[in-house]
Amino acid sequence: MDDPRSRAAQYRAERDGDGAAESTSGPPRWSTREERVSAVEASIQVAIRRGEFDNLPGAGKPLEGIDKPHDPDWWIRQKIERENLTGLAPPAIQLRNEHRAMDDTLDGFWREEDVREHLEEFNKRVKYARMQLQGGPPVVTPLHDIEEDVRAWRERRAARPTSDPEPEPRGSWIGRFLRGTT
Repeated sequence: MDDPRSRAAQYRAERDGDGAAESTSGPPRWSTREERVSAVEASIQVAIRRGEFDNLPGAGKPLEGIDKPHDPDWWIRQKIERENLTGLAPPAIQLRNEHRAMDDTLDGFWREEDVREHLEEFNKRVKYARMQLQGGPPVVTPLHDIEEDVRAWRERRAARPTSDPEPEPRGSWIGRFLRGTT
């Protein structure tokens, strides 16, 4: 902390021209901008001569994102990309991404009941997100028509090529075991 007595002693020492007060006064103080620039430049040159800037990561490579516009949240975006984090987006963004990939998601289901259940749950989350006022981007994700999506799921499933499985060998289980086909 700045004590008034120490400031007064420092003032008297500077007024009287005592050089010892300057060495204990803390960080260096420059009277002009040029003095500060030259001191910083001298520190950089000393560090270069010592080799403190040698073998830094990314040395000799172009700076990433130098041509992109300024983004105040650049550091969090890089963290998310570097560590492949998911589920951190606002609900509006997550719902948009799910909507975009809905056909692929539905194609992973085997039963129509599962498809219907997934679509109903998705529509509930869209409705809930529309009612929230938590900030972030607006929820513009449309609701899914369950009957239309189930019909499209059936058509995609019927159009998929089915591979003919090898017919099961007939006979008793002991015969299949002996032939090595169990």
